Amino acid sequence: MRRMTIVLTVLALLLLAVTPAIAAANPKFMPKFTTATRDGNNLNVDFKMSGLGSFAEVDISVTATATRSDSCVNNGQNIPADPKKTDTTSQVSASGTFPVTNGQVTGSLTLTPPTTLLSCPPGQTATLISISYSNVEISGAGVTHPIGGTF
Repeated sequence: MRRMTIVLTVLALLLLAVTPAIAAANPKFMPKFTTATRDGNNLNVDFKMSGLGSFAEVDISVTATATRSDSCVNNGQNIPADPKKTDTTSQVSASGTFPVTNGQVTGSLTLTPPTTLLSCPPGQTATLISISYSNVEISGAGVTHPIGGTF
């Protein structure tokens, strides 16, 4: 009887160890449906992931390097002749939890510009002049997929 209990315990532990591998047999982002596009100063990342097995939901995150240029703008919406400017590069990210249907998930995440570090004199406002996103990567279910290009 004791031997049978040990065998059943070992089998149960093996089953528990194998179950996660069965649940997510081959998660992957589908490149044709995983894209990044600019919408004003934001970067929208649309994605489709398959091979999620029996997961009920999956956490997805997007990261990128954002490079922004700011300038002080006066109340007349003009850049003064002796402008204060700054370029800032930082990491930005967005994440969400998405429901899985039939082993797949489709969704979208939006990256927004980082906050400006420029300090302007009285009567002027720090204004975003340009923004670009590079090194864009999307991750979920232990898989990371790069999205090439600068946006």
